Amino acid sequence: MKLRKGDKIVVLSGKFRGTRSVVEEARPATNQVIVTGVNVAKRHTKAQGQTMQGGIIDKAMPMSASAVALWCDKHDGPAKAGMKIDGGTKTRICKKCGADL
Repeated sequence: MKLRKGDKIVVLSGKFRGTRSVVEEARPATNQVIVTGVNVAKRHTKAQGQTMQGGIIDKAMPMSASAVALWCDKHDGPAKAGMKIDGGTKTRICKKCGADL
């Protein structure tokens, strides 16, 4: 999985198709990502002691990493990530235009 926390992405499928957002959390073991403002569900929570209130909260749910694509600002579209090695440092690049992601 070539997605990292903080990456700009676009949703490719599902009811949020076309939405651009940022990755909050990446889960490579399950091939899932949590995206800001996308796939939000209502969850009923119980009060946890005196500090944590109960009620209905909005919770960002994970979605498949295959349903999102990296967004390249240079050519203003979805991109595939490639790797480039410069002097021992590995950087991710856009395969379309060669810009750093």
